[in-house]
Amino acid sequence: MSAGEAKSIVIVGAGQAAAQAVQSLRQGGYTGRITLIGDEPSLPYQRPPLSKAYMKGEFDEERLYFKPSAWYEDQKIEVMLGTHVPRIDRAKQQVQLGHGGHVDYDYLILATGSRPRPLPVPGADLDGLHDLRTLADVERMRPKMIAGRRIVIIGAGYIGLEAAAVARQMDLDVTVIEMAPRVLARVTSPVISEFYAAEHARQGVKILTGITLSHLEGAQGKVAAAILGDGTRLPADIVLSGIGILPNEELARDAGIACSNGILVDRDARTSDPHVFAAGDCAARPLVHYGRSGRLESVHNAIEQGKLAAAAILGQPRPAEDCPWFWSDQYDLKLQIAGLSQGYDTHVIRGDPASRKFAVFYLKNGTLIAVDSVNSPPEFLASKKLIMSGAKLAPASLSDTSTPMKDIAAQAAA
Repeated sequence: MSAGEAKSIVIVGAGQAAAQAVQSLRQGGYTGRITLIGDEPSLPYQRPPLSKAYMKGEFDEERLYFKPSAWYEDQKIEVMLGTHVPRIDRAKQQVQLGHGGHVDYDYLILATGSRPRPLPVPGADLDGLHDLRTLADVERMRPKMIAGRRIVIIGAGYIGLEAAAVARQMDLDVTVIEMAPRVLARVTSPVISEFYAAEHARQGVKILTGITLSHLEGAQGKVAAAILGDGTRLPADIVLSGIGILPNEELARDAGIACSNGILVDRDARTSDPHVFAAGDCAARPLVHYGRSGRLESVHNAIEQGKLAAAAILGQPRPAEDCPWFWSDQYDLKLQIAGLSQGYDTHVIRGDPASRKFAVFYLKNGTLIAVDSVNSPPEFLASKKLIMSGAKLAPASLSDTSTPMKDIAAQAAA
């Protein structure tokens, strides 16, 4: 059977990657059966607003959904929500359902996403400890976000700092603890870390770095305090764990599909089984602009891989592979990231951080590999193209704000 002859496509997972795959399959002309299976009770929805506008009550639930239920009906998509998939039978090409029965597939797309890394300390079972990953997580947490209450956030990555910003804007008392020596240590440079640490301090957030969490202390089954490794006791009404995520690869691994910190896929999002694809947070993909493989936890990645999987199944040309990009909204600051900065040997600051509008470029052997731009869209947009072209740039030209970014990009392309 050729790819275009599929009669039944099953998608396990109902997040961004799954929503994109469904849309791309129908837009690509596929008229056969599509079954979308999700373990949450909700239709596919956006996750970025959960830690920002939705938490603050500025974003209605209906606006979270990519498409209304009527769209799935019109497109003849069989949607099975609140449904667990415990097993894949690759020999029979069947997806087993938790409530019994199965669904046959010609092609299967695993868009199983990721889950919060468990907090590995005593007291992690207390009421009042929260993750921030799903709509249900926010619904449980939001009623407790009352002005004057004390929240301790474990982890100073994007989620932790976004949640800290929202909590301060809701007038909570906020403390962030981070095991690394600086905030955002895993994803950016000291320049950006120092800028965001200073901004949060200015807003009244207490940030403690280079420190560990010993355990959570409870009273009558509810969290009462976070106890640090040095014995410090931080009273807490709410504790939010933001220590990273784990890829949901178990379904694939148990089926004998190759996995290594994610479901291993090729450039077309195809796994070691040619009838099975994987997309989104759960997948470890070739990073074509960097000559290595890895997982990308981003909206861009989920959308792109959903398109790649659909195109491969339909036997259509591979869509363009963009350089990785991300964003984070904190207070009135929009951080836009293009590329991956790990391994840089030179960084260049363009603009003055004190102006709250600047960018940091990262080069390796003279080649631009990433940029972090704060309230600076031109630097972000130009850098995406420069990174994909493998442009070599002089640090002096990047730091010269008198030369517009579009001119720098044009000169590099010439």
